[in-house]
Amino acid sequence: MFGRLLRLGGRRFEQRHPFPEALWREARKRVALLATLPEDQAERLGHRAWQFVHAKRLSLHPELAETTDFDPPARLALAAQACLLTLGWGENEHREAFANVHEILILPAAFQRRVADMDEAGVVHEYVDERAGETSSQGPVVVSFPDLMASGDFTGFNVLIHELAHKLDLANSLDVDGFPPLPREIDPKEWYRVFMGVWEDLQSRLAHGQPTPIDDYAATHPGECFAVACEYFFTAPGILHAAYPELYALLSRYFRQSPSW
Repeated sequence: MFGRLLRLGGRRFEQRHPFPEALWREARKRVALLATLPEDQAERLGHRAWQFVHAKRLSLHPELAETTDFDPPARLALAAQACLLTLGWGENEHREAFANVHEILILPAAFQRRVADMDEAGVVHEYVDERAGETSSQGPVVVSFPDLMASGDFTGFNVLIHELAHKLDLANSLDVDGFPPLPREIDPKEWYRVFMGVWEDLQSRLAHGQPTPIDDYAATHPGECFAVACEYFFTAPGILHAAYPELYALLSRYFRQSPSW
């Protein structure tokens, strides 16, 4: 019954807000990640992104708004990259996954935060951290404009996917821990084992001065390991599969998608 009501609500939404085919075509042209999607997936993603645009607040910092035209195709492209994470999930699962996403705010540049970390000896270290994006349990998703413009290709970097992955992670806790709510078909012990294997490999490579196959930011925190893995899964799946095939397979089951490369 609930699924039937959701479908009815979707039809009513598009009766009030007809899907803009031309704007969606333009949005896809601007972002390589969207342009290469198979047509059936692109159609589904476009309709979901159109609803996301109306359900969430997508805004520019006032300073950025003075110089940047945030037109409808740009909004659709932004929403589509966010919705790419839940494209393999049903409508109800998609809505629940992003229930804690209320606003995506774009800042003119990367920003700084003063951070305090305690090491294993109990000593607190304070430093200034420059960030491309950030979010919290119920706070906005904040991204910098230059990093947003650098996203959308196949390099393994996508600030929107990274921050939205944190939102998925935060659905069952107040802090990111790399352990989002899992579907029944994925055993939490398997999730922990696979990610711990990747974590230990990254730590070992760094300890021996070796390059890491994915961005070494993944080695800074388990929550960042999950978010970086999500970036690679969607934007550089070949690299992730070659480096950590078991992790790629696990994320494919989690997202119910198999990005091509």
